Amino acid sequence: MGIGGVDDHAHLVFDLSKKHALMDVIQHVKAQSSSWVKKKAVPLRDFRWQGGYGAFSVSESNVERVRRYLERQEDHHRVMSFEDELRALLRRHNIELDERYLWT
Repeated sequence: MGIGGVDDHAHLVFDLSKKHALMDVIQHVKAQSSSWVKKKAVPLRDFRWQGGYGAFSVSESNVERVRRYLERQEDHHRVMSFEDELRALLRRHNIELDERYLWT
């Protein structure tokens, strides 16, 4: 498991059991973390996650590489924005994107 992020997004890497739907796991993580933030940081009581999320599978042989990437988020995003990185990732894997729906 690993968690990383910056001001405008977060990354999580975890094993997903075949007994749990990804959508349900994401919904639970968002609900619990949102509740925690609102209780711990009064100035953030209006905090809410965006409606969507992105999910990518990672082979076991690359999990440690992804964890190291998560640890370097601040440095990484000084060089490349999250939006530009996501666009490049989707293009590299031949995934079509419609930006009208990507940033909501």
